[in-house]
Amino acid sequence: GDKTEARRRMRDAGVPIVPGASAPVDQIGPALGLAREIGYPLMVKAAAGGGGRGMRMVRAPEELESALASAASEALKAFGDASVYIEKYIVRPRHIEIQILADRERTVHLGERECSIQRRHQKLVEEAPSCAVTEELREWMGAAAIAAAEAVGYLGAGTCEFLLAEDRSFYFLEMNTRIQVEHPVTEMVYGVDLVREQLRIAAGETMRVHRGLLYPRGWALECRITSEDPGNGFLPSTGRIEALRLPGGPGVRWDSGIDTGDEVTLFYDSLLAKLIVWAPDRPQAIGRMARALDELLVLGIATNQGFHRRLMADAAFQQGEIDIQFLERRPDLAAPSLTGEALAELAIAAALAEDEAKRMRRPGVSDDDHASTFWLQHARDEGLR
Repeated sequence: GDKTEARRRMRDAGVPIVPGASAPVDQIGPALGLAREIGYPLMVKAAAGGGGRGMRMVRAPEELESALASAASEALKAFGDASVYIEKYIVRPRHIEIQILADRERTVHLGERECSIQRRHQKLVEEAPSCAVTEELREWMGAAAIAAAEAVGYLGAGTCEFLLAEDRSFYFLEMNTRIQVEHPVTEMVYGVDLVREQLRIAAGETMRVHRGLLYPRGWALECRITSEDPGNGFLPSTGRIEALRLPGGPGVRWDSGIDTGDEVTLFYDSLLAKLIVWAPDRPQAIGRMARALDELLVLGIATNQGFHRRLMADAAFQQGEIDIQFLERRPDLAAPSLTGEALAELAIAAALAEDEAKRMRRPGVSDDDHASTFWLQHARDEGLR
């Protein structure tokens, strides 16, 4: 929907929003005036869509005009609408979203999800709850999300996304009026089947969610497994899935639509599957995810599995020191850093593979007395190589 309309409604409902425009901006004059008012850096964003498309960061006045043009062009191609708006750029915020459910009798929230691990403004890892959200902050953000939903008469499952600043102030970002890709982490810590509840509400029934205060139980993590090559700028990878081995065990969930033999093309989103784990606390959830990633095997195409393994082993991630610019500061997580021992192992493996390939290509020598002298000599020549 129209994000500028959503911003206006949230402002009117008393929900905190990021300082910026409440209507699309298409002229450089008014844009420069508003930019002076809110201050740099700022973001130019598409009014009609999301997923990181139609977004540009602007650090100085001379960058604004070109950013407006390029963001509008990308928005038109992606969403059929060139409308863009500008808002203040919040430095190193976390991306926190609140899950809501609303039927014809009440609106409830099911806590937060942390979605700060992103590349190109698109989520890669989600978890619930967030180590940055206290019980008190959860209720404040939950109340803001409920107010946002009730302000528009919302019905069904939805998500209110917020930016959480370092000082714990938070700002409404947008509302996703649908089930989210990352909904399983909420299901696993709150014990609520969100898809079932959404269908019940759509059928005119009431939700089956406890009427008292709800608290998260344990910790859940989700890694999006995509057909992308992190070492090559997360560019898409295509090909045929030659082999697929899935992880398993207690607290491990695999949501996907792929199988051995499937062709992965450029015509669809790169998301292949979601790997979700649950454990009693965050350290155990990270350990369980690391083991599940070790068990997972996808052959035939490049995936971001290795990136996720490195992330789970990273000290800063383990300590919860993350924000939406985390991966911009940590390009080392995209590509593996090979030790001398690992390089030696790869060299030995390559040599063995080449030797095996040569032996497979080498013609055999016939025991027949009438064997061709030419082929006999050729075999001997090959054997000397």
